Amino acid sequence: LITPGQASDKTIAPQLLGALPPGCVIADRGYDSMALVNFVRDRGGEAHIPTQSRVRIQRSVPPSLYRQRNLVERFFCKLKQFRRIATRFEKHADNFMAALALASARIWMRAIESTP
Repeated sequence: LITPGQASDKTIAPQLLGALPPGCVIADRGYDSMALVNFVRDRGGEAHIPTQSRVRIQRSVPPSLYRQRNLVERFFCKLKQFRRIATRFEKHADNFMAALALASARIWMRAIESTP
């Protein structure tokens, strides 16, 4: 699913997670929402989402698990190095998804080439 650039990602998160089998969900503070945590829990999964600093009752996340989220964050940073994707040059969703697929394949091939 593609959201508008100004929309919050946590508004569409239940739709994205609904298409996946229940499991462990690791997210950053931007997804801190009791509705999202309850949605994951009701489906039989486990949500590892740290709370924002303004929340009175803090949820803790295992540091080793939260560090794995960094791999995904670094992949998105690599995707944003492609100007066509970072500036959302493609206005049609199909064209944008095709550009994402091409950029992802290029990143993946670079990773395979550099592996001994």
